[in-house]
Amino acid sequence: MRAAILTVAISCANIGTIRILSRSQLLKETSVESSIFGKMGDGADVELFTLKNARGTTAKIISYGATLQGLWMPDRTNKFGDVVLGFDDLKGYLGPHPYFGGTIGRFANRIARGKFTLDGREYALALNDGANTLHGGRQGFNRKVWKGEIVKGPRTASAKFTYVSTDGEEGFPGTLAVTVVYALTDEDELKIDYTARTDKATPLNLTNHSYFNLAGKGDILSHVLQLNADQYTPVDPTLIPTGEIVPVKGTPLDFTQPTAIGARIGQFAGNPSGYDHNFVLNDANGQLKFAARLRDPASGRQMEVWTTEPGVQLYSGNFLDGTIQGKGGVAYQKHAALCLETQHYPDSVNHPNFPSTILRPGSVFHQETILKFSAR
Repeated sequence: MRAAILTVAISCANIGTIRILSRSQLLKETSVESSIFGKMGDGADVELFTLKNARGTTAKIISYGATLQGLWMPDRTNKFGDVVLGFDDLKGYLGPHPYFGGTIGRFANRIARGKFTLDGREYALALNDGANTLHGGRQGFNRKVWKGEIVKGPRTASAKFTYVSTDGEEGFPGTLAVTVVYALTDEDELKIDYTARTDKATPLNLTNHSYFNLAGKGDILSHVLQLNADQYTPVDPTLIPTGEIVPVKGTPLDFTQPTAIGARIGQFAGNPSGYDHNFVLNDANGQLKFAARLRDPASGRQMEVWTTEPGVQLYSGNFLDGTIQGKGGVAYQKHAALCLETQHYPDSVNHPNFPSTILRPGSVFHQETILKFSAR
């Protein structure tokens, strides 16, 4: 049983001192605030929702793309640092960038040649990745202004975002209503909960595309990763799955034991020039399960990923090249961060042997991913 009174030491960034708080004081400090982050060209407001838990951990989400803009987590010395890449202002998100923190849809990852057949009809999508469709097309969900609102609950700071994707948007069938809820708990868990409904059968594959650097600076080659995945889906030179599901054992993709990202990344040549692979999670059955554990030895920060999804895409920031200046004017270099995108497999609509991504009228899509943070 937990003690009736919980005491926690918190380093207050603004005064650099230590406070001891009782459970009642902790509850009072959980908060959600909204403010204006910027304005679109048509004058529409883009809101910033700041979620703060009783420990001082903070998550910031903007309504443009339902995007995780900032995530401040303590290290082993209780020093807070922002562990996700992004921009300080809306202008950066409106410009070209590799999906920093965005909610990805209608279909995360790639669809081969931008085509699929559903119920006997062939659909053609917008092509935005060579001959393929990537992350929903030219204007995916990460490029839309969502409706945001504060959600109140005990010991949790939450914000809800909703978006309606119209029939034919980017070539996808059906009007789709999507809700994403971000919830920050007092246990330093960031929960991302997705639901969706459609009026026509449609492919659906949602994820969050945050770039993580648990050190808050430098590269992620010394980060240590473990994946609950004995298999992966090989890809062709355009990063489209071949349809095979093969073991990771004996390959640079074996993260079944904790392994530094940089330990074998040099074995990749060509495309991808690093990790950009979908891993098949073990015993995936739609229930919440452990997927990954990422640790930065220098700061002591650790992130566990739990998800209801059958796969996770590991991307090691291969295409970052220093041309994008992010928060604080920092130029994001190659391998400055990595992504762990919980998802269904890429191009599932064209591979009957992959778990289905088709949502039909009358059914409710639901996915949950939890990021559990700690430091040691």
